[in-house]
Amino acid sequence: MNPRQHESHQDLLAHFDTEDVSGAAMDAIIVPTARPAAYLRQAIAAAKEHDAFLLFLCSKLSTISGAILEAKSAGVGALAIDTDLLNPGLVPEFATDQVVRFTRFRRQTDTSFKRNLGLLIAVLAGWKRILFLDDDIELPNPADLGVAAGLLGEYPVVGLANAGMPDNSVVCHAIRDAGRKQDTFIGGGALAVGEAAFSSFFPNIYNEDWFFLLDGMKLRPSATTGKAVQKDYDPYRDPRRARGEELGDTLAEGVFGLFDNHLGLAQATKAYWREFLTDRRRIIRETIKLVQASPIEAAQQARMVDALKAAVGRSELITPELCLRYLRAWQQDCVRWRQRITDLRRDHHGGSGVGHAVEALGIPLLAQAGVDVPVSTGAARQPGRPRSAARV
Repeated sequence: MNPRQHESHQDLLAHFDTEDVSGAAMDAIIVPTARPAAYLRQAIAAAKEHDAFLLFLCSKLSTISGAILEAKSAGVGALAIDTDLLNPGLVPEFATDQVVRFTRFRRQTDTSFKRNLGLLIAVLAGWKRILFLDDDIELPNPADLGVAAGLLGEYPVVGLANAGMPDNSVVCHAIRDAGRKQDTFIGGGALAVGEAAFSSFFPNIYNEDWFFLLDGMKLRPSATTGKAVQKDYDPYRDPRRARGEELGDTLAEGVFGLFDNHLGLAQATKAYWREFLTDRRRIIRETIKLVQASPIEAAQQARMVDALKAAVGRSELITPELCLRYLRAWQQDCVRWRQRITDLRRDHHGGSGVGHAVEALGIPLLAQAGVDVPVSTGAARQPGRPRSAARV
């Protein structure tokens, strides 16, 4: 069975040159954002070029007023929602959250919530093709979005190939920086999604986008084309990053390793995870030795080693039983999410526009001048709380 981490999963994808694909329209670009409004200009430019609607899901340093002003100045139709103010119950409570809730593996991020909310809005709005685009991604050729949209008829999910900073886990960054081969994969930072894949969801775990590519048992037909550029960041700045990634990285690498070997989740047994965890820890410890023996500058070496020790320390807490329990819970969540999407499509007749979507979800709105999104501004809100969305 060869239970080990693979250096590449690219063979699982269909690869297309942009000139070989007929383009199509992208209905909307969904941007989960936590940075100031200036980071949204790439998404706004792409939306303008493709006449796509923009949905900003804002938290932390991202404000709905700043996002809308940027879109308005470019003449792009947009809706901004302050997700910090939303009821978490808008997205179903997942069994996978219960598995890790009272453990050190609980993940305190809002990325999965935002992306899942984006999927619900897409269903209610009646969108057929959407693009998830992170606010730290640049698009050298925005026309690639049309190419990705054109592939969505055959492939439910199409990722733009990352031509910038490799978007890997801390462990995989260290493997590469230590001189070993380490490839990248498609991810949620620049991911085109067709209507057929709205029945997938993003679990609240690192590599949530890899799990989104699955249908509960196997990898959905997935493709890659074009280019997206991940902006630089320092993966070794804080060892807590490596700790927070370890469970998700272990599960995703273990599952995709099975796919690489033409196997499936039925082979993800307790024995498999026992051997895979042993190999994962071996790789991390060997990488520590490679870093220490490398010509990497001493201070950088120290930070890399600290991060890798944090990862292997957290790995020691992962058991084969936890891996099995998480994957079983995830499969339950897949069923529940599919039912939620089926119910929404039945109850809302396939979608009736973004205005209907936000009203159906009970998200209060704040209207601004130059409105072109038909959404009522009279939604109820709790006294004393600011309204949680702005539109243009």
